Amino acid sequence: QVQLVESGGGLVQAGSSLRLSCASSGRTSTKSTMAWFRQAPGKERECVAAIRRRDGITYYADTVKGRFTVSRDRVKNTIYLQMNSLKPEDTAIYYCAESAGSPIVSSLGYAATYDYWGQGTQVTISS
Repeated sequence: QVQLVESGGGLVQAGSSLRLSCASSGRTSTKSTMAWFRQAPGKERECVAAIRRRDGITYYADTVKGRFTVSRDRVKNTIYLQMNSLKPEDTAIYYCAESAGSPIVSSLGYAATYDYWGQGTQVTISS
């Protein structure tokens, strides 16, 4: 099993920055992909960013390109989501996810690609 623990959420004003962290432990694989999803009230869960651990290939949703950056620390088995120029519409619960295997690039943005999920961390952006 894999355990994912997110941290770094909070309440900030529009235009501010936040950095989320997700630590992976347990039977984690160096070939897995880790991702950040978010879900706002009344909306579907969407993938905002993903990173393949073995080669660093990334995926970003169009809504966050140029503002969010996903990165990984191989030693710490941790990924980060640096969120800049935050907007009220970024308000959501942010979830970390990890795949059991090594998915193809075209599948990185889909929830079905991921096998393990964290509990989520709330991000609230005030206008």
